[in-house]
Amino acid sequence: MSVLSYLIPISLVLGGVGLLAFVYTVRSNQYDDPEGDSRRILSKDWDDRPKP
Repeated sequence: MSVLSYLIPISLVLGGVGLLAFVYTVRSNQYDDPEGDSRRILSKDWDDRPKP
């Protein structure tokens, strides 16, 4: 039971760090590219078989 007194705070701290990292990436607009994927999939610049 004494192990739980160490593991629970450690897991809460690690979860908080993950949450803070996620909030940081959302606030720095790293997920904002609504048209980029739709244009990239139709582009011929990116081929799944590279030229030799």
